[in-house]
Amino acid sequence: MEAVQRFTELSRQVMGFIYPNEIDIQWSILIVVYPYITGLVAGAFILASLVKVFNVKELQPTYRLAMLTALAFMLIAPLPLQLHLGRPERSYEMFMTPNLTSAMAMFGFVYLWYLMLVLLLEIYFEYRRDMIVWSSETTGLRKWLLKLLSLFSTDISEKAVAFDKKTVKVITIIGIPSAFLLHGYVGFIFGSIKANPWWSSVMMPVVFLFSAIVSGIAMVMLLYMIVKPLLGGKIDMKCLDKVASFLFYAVIVDFSIEVLDFIHRLYESEESIKILSQLVSTKLFMSLVVLQILLGMLLPLFVLAVIKILKLQEEVRKLLYFVCGLLIQLGIFSTRWNVVIGGQLFSKSFRGLTTYKMEMMGIEGFLVALVLLIIPFVILSILLKLLPPWKKEELTGN
Repeated sequence: MEAVQRFTELSRQVMGFIYPNEIDIQWSILIVVYPYITGLVAGAFILASLVKVFNVKELQPTYRLAMLTALAFMLIAPLPLQLHLGRPERSYEMFMTPNLTSAMAMFGFVYLWYLMLVLLLEIYFEYRRDMIVWSSETTGLRKWLLKLLSLFSTDISEKAVAFDKKTVKVITIIGIPSAFLLHGYVGFIFGSIKANPWWSSVMMPVVFLFSAIVSGIAMVMLLYMIVKPLLGGKIDMKCLDKVASFLFYAVIVDFSIEVLDFIHRLYESEESIKILSQLVSTKLFMSLVVLQILLGMLLPLFVLAVIKILKLQEEVRKLLYFVCGLLIQLGIFSTRWNVVIGGQLFSKSFRGLTTYKMEMMGIEGFLVALVLLIIPFVILSILLKLLPPWKKEELTGN
């Protein structure tokens, strides 16, 4: 009786003909949050790598902030998946009984590699000398935390510091393909689902990767503009302009790839093209056309282009960069929404569209997703307190 009532309720949300077993959407907003967070991790790390590997000196003020941002979001990245699956306490089993044929199961190993052997190691060697110095200048709990984080190391000789710098560079070089793998893998999973034309595309991993780079750079730019003044420092405009330049180029590449993917779908004109057109023009019009393309991509692209052409004052540039960063975050989150939710709004029949009603409460609801998006910023604030990204002389501009 309960099943009949549920079917009756769900069937009211269907337009046209649809298979009865395809009207219940399985992946909720938690699965939207998951690729959004992992994208921020990958993008922040790629920005940091521009300093250590490609020696872009203007970006130096953002290096440590980018690394701490990547770590804060990385610590939360698996939580949406674990909560969605319902038994987070059993997640360790993927390491105990590895299944090499499961892309989902292999995520555990990709995650562990990236967290333990890339982010934590690089941050350790980057901060090792400073942690030793800071622990000698402070008392109480922070002193012992810093000693513990530095693994009770005491060597701050030139030879040891030079070794740290070389190690950081080597780890960063290893970390670049790891970052690509981390987020390219998410796109790989969606792109490998042959049963869904919205997802099944060889371009999907590439689209995910470049949108991740865009979101990560934009997030670090926003945080740099917020955190540094809060700590009493002054924004380095050369650094900010350089970050914005890389963001501009990343948005261009991301936009070009997404347009190419769209044109390719139109050129192929498979049997799914009609239902996809209906999907875009109705259910996803606001989230895809308005939020993702117009507000989240074209408008920031236009504003960034205007800033590069015109010699605007510093305060105007800061304001426009900040607005662009916010719009891009909105656009990238909409991208994840359109992929995850949009892909489930039509069935294999290609003749009907379902509706997704997001819960407010509950494990798959809006509030849980919001908490998952807020927690990384709480972790980041703790990391910034414990491991300041800038020294006092850098904050004062000396």
